[in-house]
Amino acid sequence: MIDGQPCRVMEFIHRTPGNLRAFVQLRLRNLVTGNTFETRVSATEYVDDARLETRELQVLYRDEAGVHVMDTRSYEQYMLDHEAVGDQGPWLQPEMTVTAEWLDGHPIGIELPAVMELDIVETPPVLRGATKTASTKPATLSNGVTIQVPEFIAEGERVRVNPREGVYLERAK
Repeated sequence: MIDGQPCRVMEFIHRTPGNLRAFVQLRLRNLVTGNTFETRVSATEYVDDARLETRELQVLYRDEAGVHVMDTRSYEQYMLDHEAVGDQGPWLQPEMTVTAEWLDGHPIGIELPAVMELDIVETPPVLRGATKTASTKPATLSNGVTIQVPEFIAEGERVRVNPREGVYLERAK
């Protein structure tokens, strides 16, 4: 909690400049408004924790209004708006389980799984002699997201990706 507002720490750097007192440089995101800002706090200053609740949710479907999900424990259904989903929306697929953070009864963000397996729908053809250390090419996944993959990957192959960073990991086994 910074200035009475719940915030998420995006980056922090502990600095000890010469003969001055130590401080922590924080880059924060306001969880209510979504704004990003920077601030400094003394190394001896305490910051209150925002009381977030986490729930496991199963994605039901997505429409223009948002993503419709169901709590896996209580079977209650909720709609996550585009602000709560952020730019992670294209990665959400029906029957997928995600962890959501709630503040005061409202969803404020979701966390995707670390690894997903998806099919390559469209990519340029494989080049002869392409190796693992060769350059990359764009590939469109079955969920519509485009990522960079090695040149030896062909259309129709199943790959493992990290949806949190949007990067190719390996071929699916």
